[in-house]
Amino acid sequence: MSWIAGLSLFVATVAGMEAFAYAAHRWVMHGPGWFLHASHHRARKGNWELNDLYAVIFAVPSFVLLLGGVQLGWWPGFAWIGAGIAAYGAIYFGFHDWIVHQRLPGRFVPRSTYMKRIVQAHRLHHAVESKHGTVSFGFLVAPRPEMLKAELKRRALEGVRAPRG
Repeated sequence: MSWIAGLSLFVATVAGMEAFAYAAHRWVMHGPGWFLHASHHRARKGNWELNDLYAVIFAVPSFVLLLGGVQLGWWPGFAWIGAGIAAYGAIYFGFHDWIVHQRLPGRFVPRSTYMKRIVQAHRLHHAVESKHGTVSFGFLVAPRPEMLKAELKRRALEGVRAPRG
């Protein structure tokens, strides 16, 4: 497989993972997977929460595709797809766990309009502590905060908790 084809597959996978993450967050984590995700909508006690198991669950396909594409002689494109899934996981970790929830030492202060928008959208997602009534399920693409606030107000759920430390 050519580098250009592989890199294109990698970039398409990273982009596609945002759609996958949105769907998984909205219909799995806030649906039948709430038993794990609920821990993420409550104050964390300690360094870990049950929701962290989703990182392990979502890493499995990446690992299998990388292994198959690199070591087991499967179609080489699988390695690029696995790498794209892993890259999205790294981006997600940096954005979600470090920047928004500050689970690592050091503080990132968003300065760009884009970073401010996605951080605020994710905080508005956490304005609701139950599995119903939440807004903004994406991680790297988010509606304008004004739209999210209007939706929360419409649902009579307006108000943002202080971010978790």
